[in-house]
Amino acid sequence: MTEAQGLPGRRRAARLGLAALLAAGCAPASGPPPPGQAAAAALLGRRAAALRERDPAAWSATSTGGTGQDSLWARLAGVPLAGWAYRVTGVRAGDATATATVEATLRYRLRGEDPAPATARRLLGLVRHEGRWRVRSEEAAPGAAQLLWDQGPVRARRGSWGLVLGTGSAGELAAFARLAERAVPVADEAWGGDWPRRVVVLVPGSLAVTAALLGGEPDAYRGVAAVTTGSPEPGTPADRIVVNPEAYRELDARGKQFVLTHETVHVATRSVTGPATPLWLSEGFADLAAHRAAPRPLAAAAPVLTAAVARGEVPRALPDDAAFAFDGDSGALDRAYEGGWLACRLLADRWGEERLRAFYRAAGTRGGQAAFREVLGTTRAEFTAAWRAYLREKLG
Repeated sequence: MTEAQGLPGRRRAARLGLAALLAAGCAPASGPPPPGQAAAAALLGRRAAALRERDPAAWSATSTGGTGQDSLWARLAGVPLAGWAYRVTGVRAGDATATATVEATLRYRLRGEDPAPATARRLLGLVRHEGRWRVRSEEAAPGAAQLLWDQGPVRARRGSWGLVLGTGSAGELAAFARLAERAVPVADEAWGGDWPRRVVVLVPGSLAVTAALLGGEPDAYRGVAAVTTGSPEPGTPADRIVVNPEAYRELDARGKQFVLTHETVHVATRSVTGPATPLWLSEGFADLAAHRAAPRPLAAAAPVLTAAVARGEVPRALPDDAAFAFDGDSGALDRAYEGGWLACRLLADRWGEERLRAFYRAAGTRGGQAAFREVLGTTRAEFTAAWRAYLREKLG
């Protein structure tokens, strides 16, 4: 073979050698492996301790964001925390070099309010910085509800009636504090019994945030001014009354007080409200207390049923649970609430307040049929007939 004949082969070999060199030395190097679960847990343990103790230097040592205005540290500055801890459930390498993602369960308590920790599923982004892993982001895990401080700095307003937390102005929180201060004694008078006599009210900035806090879609809460979440089980965190500010702004002063009082009654009755409790009873009882705190003529308080009775369209049955689901028909929803309220008013008028409360407790544990028989000495059918007559008498 002549030299001229061998040159292309040598050039091809050189090109292959250059490609191999580039692949070995000039391609991006892989980053460090993600931290193990124990190392991630140690990092988040230091982060939680810094937050609990409000130690800015310790916090900055675990975070790339430090204590700046947009950091979680700053957003939580006004929140009275009694506990904050993470349990790591998974660690994986991130999409970029020297990054990782940690899945964790957050357990936190509001000071003076939560008898047990509230929990939330969280996703934390880590980055290797100056030779150490640090937290660069924290947010709700996919499919999990957000927390109020995910939306921005949170203000707090506390009183003997409980706690209001919100992302709005101090004046907005003060207005909700006044509503809560009036609502708690009304709920206590209506229910009595063993409940904390305190409420926790969350006031987000928009309907979209309200839905995010509740883990749902905005359309599900568009016509709802407030929702109460919680568990009847002992040793659980305090109920949260979550406000929809866009619907709330549409209410007059009486309506705003009515809604918060109604939701506060749900907090009072939570421990004896169970899957067996019919919604006409739980919603009707809450409305009964709220109406008594701000009475109106019956025709004004129950306009939908009043109009139906005037047309000779008296409901044939107590509203079932499905009637309380908002599906865009506000008239149907109003009819359900008005019917439940007037059923509870009939119970109180005919059997008395104590029997009404006893009926509520019995319905939560043994169901409505048993409660009618054991507490009132009647049947659901007989009570329904009496309720229909009551509607004709009071609204006709």
